[in-house]
Amino acid sequence: MDTDALAALAALAHPTRLATFRLLVRHEPDGLSTGHLATAAGLTQSTFSTHLAVLVKAGLVTPEKRGRQIIQRANLDTLRALMIFLAKDCCQGRAEVCAPLLADLACC
Repeated sequence: MDTDALAALAALAHPTRLATFRLLVRHEPDGLSTGHLATAAGLTQSTFSTHLAVLVKAGLVTPEKRGRQIIQRANLDTLRALMIFLAKDCCQGRAEVCAPLLADLACC
């Protein structure tokens, strides 16, 4: 999981990609069209496609063909795996470290 976590964190380390992923998470399960995402980012589709490719390669975004459009969806399984990896790795099984984190996440 270390390699997967590094790829996901690296992909999210850019402001455009982080904003795109956050927007897609808010629009689950329907997703958004690539054109909508490019417009929201204020970029041309060709420039935006580079950012999108990084998110897809990291497993954070999954494209779905719907008719003539490509709908992008956040891969919540990858997000879940990343969050669990970080919590387990950082807490190292110490309940006193993990408990406050888990309590904060419980409201989600």
